[in-house]
Amino acid sequence: MQEPISLQHLNELIKSTLDRHLQPAYWVMAEIGEFRDSVRGHVYLDLIEKQTGQITAKIRGNIWSYTYQGIRRRFESTTGDALRSGMKILALVNVQFHEVYGLSLIVKDIDPNYTLGERARRKQEVIDQLTREGLIQLNRQFELPKVPQRVAVISSVTAAGHGDFINQLAQNPDHYQVFVTLYQATMQGKDTPASVISAIDQIEAEQQSKAFDLIVIIRGGGAQTDMDAFDDYELSKSIANTTLPVITGIGHERDECIADLVAHTSLKTPTAVATFLLSGFRDFEDRLNGQLTIMERRSRFYLQREERTIHDREHLLKNSAGNILSVHRERLDRKNQQLRSLTKHRISIQHLQLDIQEKEIKKLVKTVLESTKVRINHLQQDITRLDPNLILRKGYTRTELLGKPIQIQVPSIGDEIVTYTLDKKLTSTLTEINDYDAS
Repeated sequence: MQEPISLQHLNELIKSTLDRHLQPAYWVMAEIGEFRDSVRGHVYLDLIEKQTGQITAKIRGNIWSYTYQGIRRRFESTTGDALRSGMKILALVNVQFHEVYGLSLIVKDIDPNYTLGERARRKQEVIDQLTREGLIQLNRQFELPKVPQRVAVISSVTAAGHGDFINQLAQNPDHYQVFVTLYQATMQGKDTPASVISAIDQIEAEQQSKAFDLIVIIRGGGAQTDMDAFDDYELSKSIANTTLPVITGIGHERDECIADLVAHTSLKTPTAVATFLLSGFRDFEDRLNGQLTIMERRSRFYLQREERTIHDREHLLKNSAGNILSVHRERLDRKNQQLRSLTKHRISIQHLQLDIQEKEIKKLVKTVLESTKVRINHLQQDITRLDPNLILRKGYTRTELLGKPIQIQVPSIGDEIVTYTLDKKLTSTLTEINDYDAS
């Protein structure tokens, strides 16, 4: 037997399976069964399909109030009729499964041109193809930048819508700066799709160097036939496959073109696009100011709390420091008394030792002096004996050659020598030199 699971687990399994395998949105042809307005503006309806008068398929659907207001105005303006039971519609829906409320369809859009002729049929064929290829919701995968400052604009420089867009940005009262780069394109006529696609390709090629935040496609109002270019399959596919979020402001109040469907965000006019971009700045500034206020309040709270903590710790530290200082002061007093007593004792001992050493030094000095005196006397006697004059007094003489004793020289005949007696200096010239044996 298979391991049983809880009902909630089963419903979660169903939900995850549907989310994994179903596309984000489907265009569905159906008939409105029951149609109910709520006090909150939401619409609850049953979508059914019949064959030979019998219901062959049925599912409940919801249109949330904000979405319904746009759908209702567009539908009534185009068809001249209100949505009601029994009416066949073509609806863009998300399949939603809730663990408590079960399966339902969230209606995101209703095409009022479903039964209005060949033009609507061709448009639907393009929508169906884009839906099959998963391109309808593809551009919505990107998150709009919080502050879109670098904007690539595809438009005609001569279009009134382009001028309105630039003026709205330049004259914003908050002085937000938006850096716009215009990519010139033909915005009406048969050349429009190829021209806009070329501009998209150029933006993609320059994206790495210019780092755009998003792409804006805008044009002024015009005839209904001018809008057909923006139902082109290749143009819509190019918009869906861009690597940047695309915002459209095609400038037609009544109809939504396929370019609007595949774009990340669609607005009716270029001025509305500019206002939308500026609202992002204001929203970011408001959130930033809110965060700054929160930070300021939290900082003030933490500072006050820390000030109290510091005050308490300062008081505790002062008390602890006072106690520690008292203990150490008492200890220092005891150490001081001990040190003074010990120092006094050691000084007494040193005095005794110094007295002894003084006596020994005096005795030693006396001995050294007497010994030195004897040596000096002996040296004096030696000096007296070695005095040259003493030898000269005995009749001896001293002879020098060139200022040096002759006995260390090698004299030659003709050399001049000097002989010193006790009181005479005799100069002689050698005339004869003979060897002499003193032994």
